[in-house]
Amino acid sequence: MKIFEFAYFGLASLLVLLGGLATVAARNPIRGAMGLLTSIVGIAGLYLMLSAEFLAAIQILVYAGAVVILFLFVIMLLGPSATSPRDARTAVPRYVGAGVFAASSIGALALVASAAKPGARVVPEAPEALGTIEALGHELFTKGIVPFELSGALLLVAVIGAVAVARGKQVDPTLLPAGAGSPDGRDQVPVRDAATPDPQPGALTGHFTLSTKEPKS
Repeated sequence: MKIFEFAYFGLASLLVLLGGLATVAARNPIRGAMGLLTSIVGIAGLYLMLSAEFLAAIQILVYAGAVVILFLFVIMLLGPSATSPRDARTAVPRYVGAGVFAASSIGALALVASAAKPGARVVPEAPEALGTIEALGHELFTKGIVPFELSGALLLVAVIGAVAVARGKQVDPTLLPAGAGSPDGRDQVPVRDAATPDPQPGALTGHFTLSTKEPKS
């Protein structure tokens, strides 16, 4: 492997790893979406190394140009500070699941390391149709038609669920009392009864008291 190819592979892998860590560890959902975008760009770069130019283009157009935009759209609907209520009862199952996942990953790596035989292996040459539109379309719409349709249905359900959650989070401001938006009352807006007509332009508004007493001299 040439130095340029090694450097390119290292850069793409670094983008994937850093983007994945930023996606998982970021508290701000917008930063998490940007981390996902970084990881997607790194994966597209790895596709280019495998001579799969079509997959790299689809990775950028579909995932970076559509899925990440969809995530940002959902974040805009819910608000960047929207968080789920904390429930201490779900902490133990989460920790148990994380432990099982870590143990499974370590076991899989151990099996791969034990199955690897010493000595160099000759990798067979890739077929000429690898990464082309014809080969990908044949695999996608023959052997992978069911997963393809299921992924489309999953995205549709995700969009519908995001819209339903966003509609449930919204509050009609006309139903709120005056000054409900701020605790100090600086944003209070006087509420006028709908039955009271609007004052005419130039008319005096307020409360007046009529008195019949004569002023003292």
